[in-house]
Amino acid sequence: MTACHSWSCVSGCGACCRLDPARRPEALEALDAQERTTYLAMVGPDGWCRHYDTGSRRCRIYDERPAFCRVEGLAERFGIPTEDRDAFAIACCHQQIRVEYGGRSVERRRFDRSLRRS
Repeated sequence: MTACHSWSCVSGCGACCRLDPARRPEALEALDAQERTTYLAMVGPDGWCRHYDTGSRRCRIYDERPAFCRVEGLAERFGIPTEDRDAFAIACCHQQIRVEYGGRSVERRRFDRSLRRS
């Protein structure tokens, strides 16, 4: 898994803010007990994070969000070697965007365009 692009978050996407545990069991498995408790407390009735504003598609606590909400730290949690971390983050975003919005969605096209610029 070698990255040919650098990963970066695309504002206005929010696919990773869908925390529904039934849809994200691998996320819960990667967390310790305290983080799991925090994660589950953040899940709103609709499965989206309580801190995610679905209207503006922005996180209301972005600068103070928990470590597990930071995509750039996911690779380390899963034991991915440093040289493969961009590719891992990109694959995670592709998967989450496909699940939430579809593989041909505007969000997916915007994310792919951002990769071409990196």
